[in-house]
Amino acid sequence: MKLRAYLVDDEPLALERLHRLLERTQRVNVVGTAVEPEEAVKALTLDPPDVCFLDIHMPRLSGFELLARLPSQPAVVFTTAYDRYALQAFAVNTVDYLLKPVTSECLERSLTKLERLRSVGVAAQPDLQSTIMQLTRSLRESTPEYPERMASRLGDRIWFLELHRVTHFYAEDKLTHAVCEGKPYCLDHTIAELERTLNPRKFLRIHRSTIVNVAWIREVALLPGGSLSVRLKDGRDTELTVARDRAGEFRRRLGY
Repeated sequence: MKLRAYLVDDEPLALERLHRLLERTQRVNVVGTAVEPEEAVKALTLDPPDVCFLDIHMPRLSGFELLARLPSQPAVVFTTAYDRYALQAFAVNTVDYLLKPVTSECLERSLTKLERLRSVGVAAQPDLQSTIMQLTRSLRESTPEYPERMASRLGDRIWFLELHRVTHFYAEDKLTHAVCEGKPYCLDHTIAELERTLNPRKFLRIHRSTIVNVAWIREVALLPGGSLSVRLKDGRDTELTVARDRAGEFRRRLGY
């Protein structure tokens, strides 16, 4: 019988990729997905799966905090782009981890471990809850603070932009703009300063003059010469160019 899996990740592209990789294995039935941790808590409580593939870094609730809210924990495979959490190895038998970008080989090994544990009837370890709470405290202490909004001055008025609504940033004529709902807002930051300030899991510099919000990427196309074209799901089909020297990092971050 195939494993029943539920997937949780606040990055839609990462979620879609993991879903696709799991389907290719033909060893798993994906019974649900969520980009909002609160939605996942409800679904996992109502119908616990065999395994939950769970991102660690998410807004409002981390993966550890999400687990702490469940009345009972399913087998968990944590997904993370930060290898310092892999060092803790999650020695509990019912827990595994995958480093992003997830590869087919690592995913197959994780599924084999889960199937082995299920076949011998391994139950959840009694210290899992305490392990979760320890990791939650560690995560809070080590997670850097990133801004959730930025100010744009227009004359004698200041507009506050919610960063999750900003599709991209671009520099032009010695000015830097944030684009929100198709409208550019001038910022008192350079592109380099924004790259250092913004959450690198959500914003990626794709050109010397452009930073994109990865959550707004709809599709990517290969251009002659090795560069890439990004189309946004902003209702305007905005196209941005990924510079050739940044294409490799772009592919790695998006996992393709």
